[in-house]
Amino acid sequence: VASLPCWTRENVEAQRGRRVFEPSIEGLRLLGAHGYGDSPEYPLDLVYNPTGPDLPPSQAELEQRYRNELQERFGIAFRRLYAITNMPIRRFASSLLREGRLEDYHSLLVQNFNAEAVPQLMCRHLVSVGWDGGLYDCDFNQQLRLPLGGEPLTLFDIDSLGELTGEGVETRRHCFGCTAGAGSSCGGALA
Repeated sequence: VASLPCWTRENVEAQRGRRVFEPSIEGLRLLGAHGYGDSPEYPLDLVYNPTGPDLPPSQAELEQRYRNELQERFGIAFRRLYAITNMPIRRFASSLLREGRLEDYHSLLVQNFNAEAVPQLMCRHLVSVGWDGGLYDCDFNQQLRLPLGGEPLTLFDIDSLGELTGEGVETRRHCFGCTAGAGSSCGGALA
């Protein structure tokens, strides 16, 4: 899985910094030369997230556009594109706060709540495990150091993940990022 916010230098470097685009394209070409792409044996998936405080467009439509643009411009093939919503945490939240746009972004996420995305949220089916064995409801809660169920717990404290069945999910305002629009998870759009 590789992150590529766009097929143009301008958009990639606006989001990731100067001189990032060419090495990214070269890396994808190298993977292609080794057989990675749209093959079932060596699949290459790409990740898209918006450059700012916006919801991602339709994943299916964007995937087709990526497929066409990357093939035409660079000869790059891939299996799937995952469109992921920017989560208002850490560096992105700090940036929005400095710009006075954090509350507007939170409002956008809440206003676009999609109940159909809720059953598929990763926090309902998976756990995230930290380097030290700490357990979290999701990668985002791990970044925020919000432990699973609100109490610090590690893999070493349990005998089986089955013991976690029925545990509540630690939620905060950032959780609306996974339920807004088409929903968002590590696998892209949910609904």
